[in-house]
Amino acid sequence: MSQEITEVVALLFSFVSWVMIFLSLNNPCWKESTTDGSVITTSAIYENLWMSCASDSTGIYNCRDFPSLLALPGNIQACRALMITAIVFGTFGILATLVGMKCSKIGGENYILKGKIAGIGGVSFLLQGMCSLISVSWYASNITQEFFNPDYAGTKYEIGNGLYIGWCSATLAICGGSCLVCGPPTSLLYPGWSGITILLQGTVYITVYMHYLLWCNLLISCQLYCAKCFIVFMCN
Repeated sequence: MSQEITEVVALLFSFVSWVMIFLSLNNPCWKESTTDGSVITTSAIYENLWMSCASDSTGIYNCRDFPSLLALPGNIQACRALMITAIVFGTFGILATLVGMKCSKIGGENYILKGKIAGIGGVSFLLQGMCSLISVSWYASNITQEFFNPDYAGTKYEIGNGLYIGWCSATLAICGGSCLVCGPPTSLLYPGWSGITILLQGTVYITVYMHYLLWCNLLISCQLYCAKCFIVFMCN
């Protein structure tokens, strides 16, 4: 797969993941009340990071925002901060990738600089994926802890579909960022730099091919091993 195709695929994955963050945050069903152990249920309760909703048997929803920020549990506030941070990283990553893509005319034809910018975009997508992954996983962990806690007397909840959207978003962001950072390199041999190859993809990797040092180290290691074996043989 060529570098241009890899960058386009990475940008597509990352943009879809960025959109899915908004879909996940807008979904009221991060957790839903369970019917486990209930004989008759007349309503269902749904919650996400911003509001709590209830629906009756007729399917009518009634939602209300959480009244106070400071009254919320610490994990809810942390999950909010992580999701907002993920949106910021995703926005910056999209802009950086659009500038740093090899097929993009933005930024001229300085491919070294464009490669660095694309690499920064890839790192931003990875950070976006990690922030959203930590947020939804932390939220899901609290749900499961309360669900399996026999001493918990409050309403027990199950994992809602909003969390699954968040997990999909994190996976796509990590895949897109990995494609940008670890994609197929473009080689550029600079004149006068004998034996040094500059590999451009995302960040600039410098690999010095000094085969004679490798063979010298291998030869010295073999000589030391043979000398050690000879000394052991003579001592025995």
